[in-house]
Amino acid sequence: MLAGLIRELMLLPGLAGHEGRVAAAIAAHLDRRGLVPRSDRLGNLAVTLPGDPAAPSVMVFTHMDQLGFVVRRIEDSGLLRLERVGGVPERALAAQAVLICAECGDLPGVIANKSHHATAPEEKYRVVPYAEVFVDAGFASRAEARSAGVQVGTPVVYLPRVLDLAGGRIAGTAADDRAGCAALIALADRLGEAPVPPTVHLVWSVQEEYNLRGVLPMAQALAPDIALQIDLILACDTPDMAARGEVALGGGPGIALYSFHGRGTLNGVIPHPALVRLAEAAARAEGLSLQRSAHTGALTDLSYVQFLGSEGVACLDLGFPMRYSHSALEVIDPSDVAGLVRLLAAMLARIGPGVDLTRGPA
Repeated sequence: MLAGLIRELMLLPGLAGHEGRVAAAIAAHLDRRGLVPRSDRLGNLAVTLPGDPAAPSVMVFTHMDQLGFVVRRIEDSGLLRLERVGGVPERALAAQAVLICAECGDLPGVIANKSHHATAPEEKYRVVPYAEVFVDAGFASRAEARSAGVQVGTPVVYLPRVLDLAGGRIAGTAADDRAGCAALIALADRLGEAPVPPTVHLVWSVQEEYNLRGVLPMAQALAPDIALQIDLILACDTPDMAARGEVALGGGPGIALYSFHGRGTLNGVIPHPALVRLAEAAARAEGLSLQRSAHTGALTDLSYVQFLGSEGVACLDLGFPMRYSHSALEVIDPSDVAGLVRLLAAMLARIGPGVDLTRGPA
């Protein structure tokens, strides 16, 4: 069931700032479970499961949006120029299929790749900057594109696809973070069957890929004591990533012991030690292999949530291993996501009135 839910959500387009279809699908799943989600003006979704008011309240959240583009210009020829939204890797763009989410309906297109027979030797190894990229959707003129509902600002995403790989693994579009969205729905199921001590706020957030701050209004309104964030953990079990860490696909869920962006955004998360101990204890109790990650180059919106309120929020990043982040086809193992759901449920079951979040001398 979880793998099917991941597939369903990966096939929905939901560019940052345009998450409506993904939000509607998640809300429908929650409605069928008797949970009524609420939304704020940015589009964040939240469900609250009341618990013991003496226990620290917990927000568990994940983002709905994906990276991609908006149309920047329509050429006289009908070709489309793009502005990227989020950390789109330019070297992954040539010849990619895309989906243009036009007013009159979704339209396929392809990011052009210069014909090989006309490519000069000095061009063969050049990465084309996104400002030079254009999309061919078959239009013969600007007027034809506009009549199909394409205009400046129209969202464009990688063509949603899911490929079933060996061993039950999945390659697909926006595994970051539709796998997290599915995990949070599955967690709602578990909490419905076995309520936990604390009040738990489940949040599906917006605009993480754009500015990492879309969740903040909801987090401010909920004012949690603890925030647990679900996202990818960089898998390091391919030749190009071997020096970056020890996280392996299929090795189980992971926690981040350190994250820092290091590329202009001077932010990151050093997790609360009590939550690290909690995750480790829950993993042992569940017989789960808990992977550990420490990396520079990745960042989540937990970086901003940790500073909310007068005392701050105790935070921990958790996730599922993923290969090939921000490319058109990211690879995950659904068993890791299932393990993450088990880990989260076990952690929440251990958060009672006696949990101490103070930070005293070491």
